[in-house]
Amino acid sequence: MIGLELVYALAGAMFLGFALVTALHRRDRKGRATALLWGLIALSFLLGDHIPDMANGVLAIVIVIVAASGRTGAAPAPSEEGQEAAALRYGSRLFLPALAIPAIALAGTVLFKSVPGIVKASDATLVSLALGALASTVICMVWFRTRAEAPLREGVRLADGLGWAILMPQLLASLGIIYAAAGMGTAVGSLLDHVETGGSLFAQVALYCTGMALLTVLMGNALAAFPVMFAAMGAPLLVTVQHGDPAAVAAIGMLAGFCGTLLTPMAANFNLVPAALLGLRDPYGVIRAQAPTAVAMLAANILLLYFLGFSR
Repeated sequence: MIGLELVYALAGAMFLGFALVTALHRRDRKGRATALLWGLIALSFLLGDHIPDMANGVLAIVIVIVAASGRTGAAPAPSEEGQEAAALRYGSRLFLPALAIPAIALAGTVLFKSVPGIVKASDATLVSLALGALASTVICMVWFRTRAEAPLREGVRLADGLGWAILMPQLLASLGIIYAAAGMGTAVGSLLDHVETGGSLFAQVALYCTGMALLTVLMGNALAAFPVMFAAMGAPLLVTVQHGDPAAVAAIGMLAGFCGTLLTPMAANFNLVPAALLGLRDPYGVIRAQAPTAVAMLAANILLLYFLGFSR
């Protein structure tokens, strides 16, 4: 059956294409270093499951060294006049290929879960998302009648603009497991013991939700923050002592963490990528626009958990 191996292979092929396009079209020193960076990342996706753990570790260290060397650089951006002309020509129809991605992802998830034997049920959403992105690329190539390398060249332009931050979601997603295994939840719980709540359930709920949001701001990913905060406060205090509904404490805690996602540049895929795609002069413009909503949602999650998560 099809699983995440397909997603990794597509990602590896994409980065390999970035490396080849960069190497062929940029002969300067920064171009060569950038091509090396994308090539190493491609190897990690394509060969990660087939090489020893030590080799994976060495490969990751080399990627970090190249990314931190300061020798990589972004490709030249296309002219604003050309972009504006294309926007005026196609108008709002430009959003159709982007909207096709979630539509295909949703349809694929439902299909693959209802028809077993094609895609692993646990991987159906991610596989469908990858297929949606691939289908959207084909749609754009046919619609705009572009050359075969056009998607790669535009992908290189965006990837170069983001640099190593393009890998941040993948890296941060693994931190939750690492931190939990290292006992960070216990350490955070010890620190929270010094915060006086006076035994107030509302204060404890507010501290838990706010802590989830703030930890997400630092880590960039609610999935990384959740194991730490749930182990530190959710399970031992809100569930065990205050007899809260475990499902509500977990689910609403994650929602509170997502409020932090809206406020941090560490969540590159949510906040920096849109700014780069839209060509915003302020790279943090998306975060500034989302901040009021994030604060209001955090307050709503605190009230929601307090009133619905505990039997009185």
